[in-house]
Amino acid sequence: MKVKSKLTTKLNSLRSLKHDERSLTEYLIGTGGWSYLNVPGKPALKAYSEHFNFVEVNYTFYKYPSARMVERWRQTVPEDFTFTVRCHRDLTHNIGLRPVEQAYLSFTQMMGFCRILNSPILHLLTPERYVLDDTRIKEARDFFSSIDLGDTQLAWEFRGSFTPRLNNLLQDFGIVHSVDLSRKSTRPIQETDFVYTRLFGRGKHNIYQFSDEELKAIDETITKLKAKKAVVAFHGQRMNTDALRFKHFREEGIYLPVTAYTGIDSAKSVLQEDARFPTTKKELIEHQGWKMIDLRADKRIRLSELLSELPDKTFHSVEDVVSGLKVSS
Repeated sequence: MKVKSKLTTKLNSLRSLKHDERSLTEYLIGTGGWSYLNVPGKPALKAYSEHFNFVEVNYTFYKYPSARMVERWRQTVPEDFTFTVRCHRDLTHNIGLRPVEQAYLSFTQMMGFCRILNSPILHLLTPERYVLDDTRIKEARDFFSSIDLGDTQLAWEFRGSFTPRLNNLLQDFGIVHSVDLSRKSTRPIQETDFVYTRLFGRGKHNIYQFSDEELKAIDETITKLKAKKAVVAFHGQRMNTDALRFKHFREEGIYLPVTAYTGIDSAKSVLQEDARFPTTKKELIEHQGWKMIDLRADKRIRLSELLSELPDKTFHSVEDVVSGLKVSS
């Protein structure tokens, strides 16, 4: 059975990215938060909205902003800009999805933010320790049965073990299963008319950058799911670059470069960002190898491919590292 989400109706009134000729899916592409996009002399959210038409509000996961602050967010962006509100961790991590007063108070605040932002989605994230045993199943069912979502769609990132119970719960309440499609083994456990994916990649602690091949694989996975809408939120150290590159690929069919240079100069430019010295080959691979560089204008590789060919010694500067790099065509 395929779940028809409330999101389809509401998003039809908002401008999505243009259709890709290869599929009927419409995309909203952006990142988790906007504060990491720094443009001199311009507020971060305004600058962000000039590049993307969607953002995930991370602030509401950690704090309860004032209504005035949320109104300023809405007024800063174009009318057709789309927000997703992340539910405060009070509800998902501390109180739990339970039919109790504290849970309803937190949920009511989140819904208020959704209304101000005209957000079609409220995103829930429960931790690995949240296990759907008999008690929690009953509590969650009682909670979802007693709230009024209106036109708002719930998306739930469930980090515990997937079970038939979770599938039944999602199906019964029309909740969309939010997953990370950059992980090979992770797919939605339900069929739905829209996909919500938060992309972290395969690194540790959000330290990752997506390759061309990985971006293509994410696109192909979404196409195979045959959803009408796809919400794609990048996270991690290079989330703005990753999101822009994915957006450009969807619109133009080609990949943007990751640096302003190619070959050794591309490697040098990313090492100059934050490489610390003295350092060893092993440390360089661990701390710098995750980054992508432009080997040529039409080919990108992970920096670790070049660093792995370095001699085993201590390096004292970027120039010292660069002198040992070998780039082949």
